[in-house]
Amino acid sequence: MTPPAQILIVEDKDSLRTMLRHALERQGHAVVEARDQPEAVKLLHQTQPALVLSDLRLPAGDGFGVLRASKEIDADVPVIVMTAYGSIEDAVAAMKEGALDFLAKPVDPDHLILLVSRALDRRRIVTENLLLKEELAVRRGAPLLVGDDPSLRKVFAALQRAASTDTTVLLEGESGTGKELFARSLHALSARTDEPFVAINCAAIPENLLETELFGHEKGAFTGAVARKPGKFEMAHHGTLFLDEIGDLPISLQAKILRALEEKRFERVGGTASVQVDVRLVAATNKGLRAAVAARRFREDLYFRLSVFPITVPPLRERRGDIPTLARYFVDRFCRDMKKNTLTLSPEALDQLVTYKWPGNVRELQNCIERAVILADADTILPRHLHLSFVEAPAQVERSPWEHIDLTGTLNEVSRRVAGEAERRKIAEVLREADGNKGRAAELLQVSYKTLLAKLKENRIE
Repeated sequence: MTPPAQILIVEDKDSLRTMLRHALERQGHAVVEARDQPEAVKLLHQTQPALVLSDLRLPAGDGFGVLRASKEIDADVPVIVMTAYGSIEDAVAAMKEGALDFLAKPVDPDHLILLVSRALDRRRIVTENLLLKEELAVRRGAPLLVGDDPSLRKVFAALQRAASTDTTVLLEGESGTGKELFARSLHALSARTDEPFVAINCAAIPENLLETELFGHEKGAFTGAVARKPGKFEMAHHGTLFLDEIGDLPISLQAKILRALEEKRFERVGGTASVQVDVRLVAATNKGLRAAVAARRFREDLYFRLSVFPITVPPLRERRGDIPTLARYFVDRFCRDMKKNTLTLSPEALDQLVTYKWPGNVRELQNCIERAVILADADTILPRHLHLSFVEAPAQVERSPWEHIDLTGTLNEVSRRVAGEAERRKIAEVLREADGNKGRAAELLQVSYKTLLAKLKENRIE
């Protein structure tokens, strides 16, 4: 169930503030109240409201100060100002500074509800657009349950159990097994399904930028920080934050991540005010975090905090029975995307897919099928369209080195021939090692310089 939107009312008159609160609470909203600008600024930092409703005339400070403080903390928060009838100039000035709308006093409750509803819808659209812009480039793989392997059903059952709680989940598995898809499924199964799902790859962002990506920054925090920027933790408020490849998280950031998880609050880079968030964390790794803890590359306390509910995603080679189902799914999907007639997989191509080891797992299979659909010039995908990267060459029959040695003649003749060849090869090898220095070569062979010269002449080595 989606939590109620929290609205900050800033009004010094108790009777009007009470009327506004009752009107908004009847619509299912949560309300916090302030009597002047200092109280409002304090609550802005503590509660991060979804909307601010403020009178322009206040006993300490004014509505313009509340407006500016609101925009400093969250540039996208909608602010509605209230002004006495006849002071429309003030309302226009406030809107030029960023207020979304204004209410003339005396306040009409129906008009209030209409403006609040519009403002919250606008806020929701802004947030969704911000997230969608980041997710448009994400190529989604197969649905969660493409396949019937028992190991896959076991993972899904674990996800269903975890989804009913807010427990932190650690997804472990090789690269390409679809850990982000499992994280998205966990989010979809949870009570947070209507809230944001925000993903970040800890290995893909330089260490000096990762902190601002996670926690945001204040205006002026560093060169180029021309405005406040929310981080992934703020964007995932009430939703799910997915930290992929968390094993690559710099040790310097791990303490701040742990504190954000434990206390549900943090400070933006360059800021001093605490930002409170309600986030469900899902982490993923393709590395052994236990080994990283033992090597002191990963904090033990953070590891235990993350691994409350670990789930291991099996590699594709351990569920080979699902490969034909996955392959046909991807063929159908890419044929639709490319507006091509439906293709079929030849028995030989399917056999190659099933016997291949898939070091890149489902991601490699998806890329392989996409390429094959592009290359197929008839109605059938053949082995030559697959271009598998790591197909093993046919095993070469190992030949015995004695097959290259001349064993004709008597025992003495063969012995002399083999010994002579071994001697010649050894001398040539040591000469190369000594860069042609015969004195050094004689030392390495533990023979006299005179003996080496004789051997060189005997074996015709220049």
